[in-house]
Amino acid sequence: MKELSLHILDLVENSINAHAKLVTITVIEDLSNNLLKIIIEDDGKGMDKSFLRVADNPFITTRKTRNVGLGLSLMKAAALRTDGDLYIKSKKGKGTKVVAIFKHNHIDRAPLGNMGSTISTLLNREENIDYLYIHQLNNKQFEFDTREIRKLLGEVKLNTPEVILWTQEYINDNIRKLSKLCKQ
Repeated sequence: MKELSLHILDLVENSINAHAKLVTITVIEDLSNNLLKIIIEDDGKGMDKSFLRVADNPFITTRKTRNVGLGLSLMKAAALRTDGDLYIKSKKGKGTKVVAIFKHNHIDRAPLGNMGSTISTLLNREENIDYLYIHQLNNKQFEFDTREIRKLLGEVKLNTPEVILWTQEYINDNIRKLSKLCKQ
C-alpha cells in the first residue's frame, strides 16, 4: 500500500470484525529519535495464544470470505522495510493492541497519508463504534474522540455527510497545525 493510513484502515477493519466498541488509533512522530509509531488498540473479542502466534501469517485468517489475511502481514513488512517491527498483544475477551514501529526518515517508509479521510471512512463504515484518534508530533498532541463529538451533536449521527466532511477537514487541519507548531 502506498500510504500507512491505508494499512491503518485495513487493521481497524479487524477491530470492527472483532466487535470492538472502542478503537484507539495513535500516531506518534518522535523526530528527535527518528521514530514513527502507529498503535491500534481495541476492546474487541481478542485472540487466544495459539492464534496470536500466527496472526501475522498472511495465510491464516478468521474470515470466511477469503483464505488470506494480509493486513497484519503487510503492515509488518512495511515496518521491517524501514528497520522497524510490528508487535501484537491480545487477550481473549479483552481486545487487541498492534504496535508498528518505523524509522521515520527511512527512504522506504511510506507516507502517513490522509488520516482525516481514514477516520471519516471508518465513521461512515460503522456508526456504533467509537474512535479515539491521537496524533503526537514531538511534544505536541492532538486528539479526536467520537464520544465527545457524539455529546456535541446530540441526535445527529456521525455518518451524516456534513459530519463526515467536517471530520476529515478537522483532523487534517489539526495535523497541519501540529506540524507548524513543531517547526517554530
